Amino acid sequence: MKSQKLLSYVRQAVDDYKLIEEGDHIAVGVSGGKDSLTLLYAMKKLQTFYPKHFTLVAVTVDLGYPDVSYAPVAEFCHELDVPYEIISTEIASVLFSEDGAKKIDGSPCALCAKLRKGALNDAVLSMGCNKVAYAHHKDDMIETLFLSMIFEGRLNVFPPKTFLDRTRLTVIRPLMYVSEAEIRGFLNKYSLPVVKNPCPVDGATKRQYVKDLIRHMNLDYPGVKKRLFHAITEGNLPGWQVEDDTTASHSVNAVNESAE
Repeated sequence: MKSQKLLSYVRQAVDDYKLIEEGDHIAVGVSGGKDSLTLLYAMKKLQTFYPKHFTLVAVTVDLGYPDVSYAPVAEFCHELDVPYEIISTEIASVLFSEDGAKKIDGSPCALCAKLRKGALNDAVLSMGCNKVAYAHHKDDMIETLFLSMIFEGRLNVFPPKTFLDRTRLTVIRPLMYVSEAEIRGFLNKYSLPVVKNPCPVDGATKRQYVKDLIRHMNLDYPGVKKRLFHAITEGNLPGWQVEDDTTASHSVNAVNESAE
């Protein structure tokens, strides 16, 4: 995927769901993975031409795993001219120490996500940010829908934009129209400096099970992913209504068609 195509997806999401307003100070959560690096690149390029002016800062929550260096990410941020902050935590030791393991029922992923988001939100608030951008892409949306149906018995998926009452932060998801396959293609084309995920349970999670399930469904019945995402955007789920723009719903469908 070329840079122009990535930017067209991101701008479409921003326009359809009013993700950016004039004067926003946006923190981009950067784990060092392919998704967050792609998001950071897209947000910086969007900043150069988007009619509403906004500022950016990149933030990494260091979970405390040994022998993990974010130097490549720091250099990438320097090249993009985006301020970069690393927040040190001891989340890894909390999750995988003997005492921590006793307190976790099953997978540590949910607790890890909660601790990471808490550390990130506290940090960006102290920086004066009013929004934080997460790198959730189209496949993440579909997988979350399946996770909620299979393991919770409900229809739920995080929306393009979420206002957090407690912190007064707004979470935005500008990669919502971009597929994981397209992000992989972008990563390879532009040689983004990915930091390997050090988590010992990476690839052995419920999300990975659902990812494999959807992949097999899409192989057996081509177009399943496209139809599932259409069901999300057109299913009257909370937070998924396009805001005050009668033409935006047509543009959503156009993006869905071109993304497959």
